[in-house]
Amino acid sequence: MTNRPVGVLVMSYGTPKSMDHIEAYYTHIRRGHPPTPEQLAELTARYEAIVGGVFPLRENTDRQAAGVQAQLDREHPGAYKVYQGLKHAEPFIEDGVKAMAADGIREAVGIVLAPHYSVMSVGSYIKRAREAAEAEGIQMAFVESYHLHPKLIEAIAVRLRSALARFGGPEEQRRVKVLFSAHSLPERILSMGDPYVDQLLATSRAAAEAAGVADWEFTWQSAGRTNEPWLGPDILDMLDRLAKEGVKAVLSAPIGFVSDHLEVLYDLDIEAKQFAAERGIRFERIDMLNDDPLYMETLAELAAEAAAGLPVGKRG
Repeated sequence: MTNRPVGVLVMSYGTPKSMDHIEAYYTHIRRGHPPTPEQLAELTARYEAIVGGVFPLRENTDRQAAGVQAQLDREHPGAYKVYQGLKHAEPFIEDGVKAMAADGIREAVGIVLAPHYSVMSVGSYIKRAREAAEAEGIQMAFVESYHLHPKLIEAIAVRLRSALARFGGPEEQRRVKVLFSAHSLPERILSMGDPYVDQLLATSRAAAEAAGVADWEFTWQSAGRTNEPWLGPDILDMLDRLAKEGVKAVLSAPIGFVSDHLEVLYDLDIEAKQFAAERGIRFERIDMLNDDPLYMETLAELAAEAAAGLPVGKRG
């Protein structure tokens, strides 16, 4: 057994470092095609609305990576070293792998800050990391999903109960409709046998049961603007329907996301909240996981389990 630590590549979507980096970020998302002035102005306005020119979003990912490192150090001192790899911003996934190689790491684990697998989401991260690792001579194992990890479900349930308490006592809480949500993807994943939808519904059921929530539905949000159909119903369409049914209180639970970022802070906290208010619905949202200790424990446990299958054997 070597004394070198196992690398842990923590991957996420990425966010601009500052307002000045929005155009480069958007261009990368668009596969090298710069946004039109109108598209750039719209995205910039959304960031202005949520951060007011001060940009704390990147710190969320930094804290998560640091939290995973701290948890691994507690459980397996010296056995793991955490690196970041972002899909659309620096350090890119490939940069994280190169950093591991430069440190002499030859065995590593990759894990995405997204509990639910789709070939179009988590699968694309893994593909890039695997190709980069092969080029550097690093043997890498991956955590593909963890949508029913007990500590993840517990962390979500804690947030559900806490947020429901804002509505009042047990009687008021029973009148709240809980809407679980995740980022929509193109409908064509359904014909591919992709597990994304089933995993999201499984998380919703488990979290609702753990929190004692009986009245819930699943919906989609933040669909891309392309000509092909995306998974629905969209949360705005769902809110419109619920308003017509007489629902007056909604709790948003965006379980497809683990951090505070644009799809949560703008799409839900601003756009959906205003849409709901215009229809007489009180709209609240659960807190995001961010660097919650239970989530950090989840990621650390998964990383260690994946590493146990590497040639170096079980660590710590």
